[in-house]
Formats: sequence, structure tokens, C-alpha cells
Amino acid sequence: MSTDKAVYPINSMGLSKALMEKLLIAKSRKTKNTVLCGTRYGNVMGTRGSIIPLFINQIKNNKKLTITNPDMTRFLMSLEESVDLVLHAFKNGKNGEILVHKAPSATIKNLFNAFKKIFNKNISYELIGVRNGEKFHETLISKEEMFRAKNKGKFYIIPPEYKDINYSKYFFKGNTKSKIPNEYNSSNTERLNPDQVIKVLYKSHHIRKMISND
Repeated sequence: MSTDKAVYPINSMGLSKALMEKLLIAKSRKTKNTVLCGTRYGNVMGTRGSIIPLFINQIKNNKKLTITNPDMTRFLMSLEESVDLVLHAFKNGKNGEILVHKAPSATIKNLFNAFKKIFNKNISYELIGVRNGEKFHETLISKEEMFRAKNKGKFYIIPPEYKDINYSKYFFKGNTKSKIPNEYNSSNTERLNPDQVIKVLYKSHHIRKMISND
């Protein structure tokens, strides 16, 4: 299992995740009886690293919500959906593939407004600024990977790129008809308004429990 940190890595954690993916793909070239494939997604709602538990805790303690930048976007993926992605990979994954679950996203401001409606409180927030190493948008598939990514409805599949070491042929032959695709990130996926965010939050048993737990 990997995360968006592996795409355009900017710190040692992202670099280690990206290296893990490369090692998995390299090893998959030689395996015959074992399928090696990966999954990749952003922060799962309510888990460590997610802003949602922090917001809920701050609201219940009558504190201002701390926001880095209201225009930042984050994917909204539930714990149940993350498990479904892994199970889908177990059943359908092929050697060297990276499977990506499609998910909607929201700006931090719309997430804030959603919680304001949920708790029916006059909540305020303070801007603390973007911290070092923090991405403005989460990227799940790079532009380079989108060249070969396959759209499979709820999922994207990134097939492995099995290049040989004969690099000389790549100086003479390429695909001149290919247009540079957009990366798949939390800015260009389906964007939710506050009411849609509330529906997504309440679909997750984990989040419902966090909201209602006193």
C-alpha cells in the first residue's frame, strides 16, 4: 500500500514510498507464482494525518479551527473505500500494476463549512499558514503515469513500464501523437460543496462515530 506522497515526492517519507513502488515493480518482472501489485491513495478520512479528527476535537473543545490555507484541496476517501481498494487489488491486480481509487475532494474551507453545519455552531477559524513540506493538492497519478493509465470506472490502473536497458533505441523512436495529459489530483477530480461533503462524511461509520461520540 502506497500513498500520494510517492508522486512527486518532496521529503524522505515520499521518497521511501516512491522507492518501495519501484522495487515492487522491478521485482514483479521476475515473479511467476506470486502477484505483486500496489495500491495508492491519499489520506483516509479520520485516520492519522487526516485533518478531520483535529477539526472534530477542536469543535468539541470550543476552540478555533486551525487552517493552513482555505483553498487547499484534499481527497475524501473513507476507511471502507480504502479496504475495498485493497480487496479489489487482491482479486484483480496483475503483476507490477498500481491501482488507484477515484475519490472526490473538497477545499479545506468547504470542509470547515460542512462541520459548521453538522455541529450547528458559530465556529471560527484562524489561518496558520502552509507548513514546510505540505502539498497544496494531493496528486495520485503523475502526468507521466497518465500516459499509460487505464480508466476502469471506480479505479485507475497504472500498468508497469518494463523498459529494457537498451536506451539507444529511445533516442530514435517515440510517440509523436501523444498529448501531455493532466495529472490526477485533488484539484481536478470531482469537487464537493459543503452539503455534498456532509453526505460523504456520514457515509463513513468511522466518521459518524467520531462526530456523535461525547
